[in-house]
Amino acid sequence: MKTISKIGVAGLCAAGAWCLLVKPRRKQPGWDKLDGVKYAHRGLHDDAQGIPENSMAAFRRAVDHGFGAELDVHLMADGSLAVVHDSDLTRVCGKKALIEDLTAADLKDYPLMGTQEYIPLLQDVLELFEGQTPLVIELKVERGNFVALTDAAMAALEGWNGTYCVESFHPAVLLRLREKYPWVLRGQLSENFIRGSGVGNLTTPVRFVLTHLLTTAFTRPDFIAYKWEDRKEPSLRLMRALYLSLINI
Repeated sequence: MKTISKIGVAGLCAAGAWCLLVKPRRKQPGWDKLDGVKYAHRGLHDDAQGIPENSMAAFRRAVDHGFGAELDVHLMADGSLAVVHDSDLTRVCGKKALIEDLTAADLKDYPLMGTQEYIPLLQDVLELFEGQTPLVIELKVERGNFVALTDAAMAALEGWNGTYCVESFHPAVLLRLREKYPWVLRGQLSENFIRGSGVGNLTTPVRFVLTHLLTTAFTRPDFIAYKWEDRKEPSLRLMRALYLSLINI
């Protein structure tokens, strides 16, 4: 009986620790301005009409239709911020190059999807959306540049007259936001990295931690954007049941 009791106590302690590990931040001001808006993922793009993803044409189309937009941001070699999903530009530009190795001046040589559209800079997108619909800004970490990327993005957003939140797959971005920019609404992107593809060189322990949202205790995100197909993941369901309704993608 004593052994059973010890097992029971240990189980309760483990369950309590798990609940604390996935505790997000709650009731941060500003969520009401983001809620209830339709968002165009990578802009309101349409390949059939020659409007590629993450292009100024796609973002203008989103604004014209009253949509907010989600966009992806990379830090370039000269400190500029490029709005493009992939680090490797082969898919979107048909040229083998990494966006982190380019400068703003190089972008004129990288048309998107064979169109007359080019990779935009974040500052251009911000000008378009100023005073308009909200932005969901995803920061894409490469080569461990989470501090420089986060700081550059926040510098670009300083004084901007618009509504936004910042999200990332990389927990270090959220930790940087928590420590230096606590007023910013921040979100953790995630999915099932254990069985998922395209996880790069992540070790098994790291995949486990990211899949089960176990960095939440340190980063305290305001929302979780979890891959829709993986929405039955236990930590996600626990978080929903205990704390708040989460955003699923």
